[in-house]
Amino acid sequence: MIVLGGLVLGAIIGGSIARKRGGKLLDILQYAAGFGIAFCLVGLFATIIIERMY
Repeated sequence: MIVLGGLVLGAIIGGSIARKRGGKLLDILQYAAGFGIAFCLVGLFATIIIERMY
């Protein structure tokens, strides 16, 4: 669930950053995808660390 939450949160943050900078639709989609993938990876590592602790 952390991975999916990171994906959604990253997409929202990336889209809002691109929109603030005055990006067009494809810019917004690219930022959303990039931030979504990055946050998803952070969530994946967090999940692995949490699972290894138990």
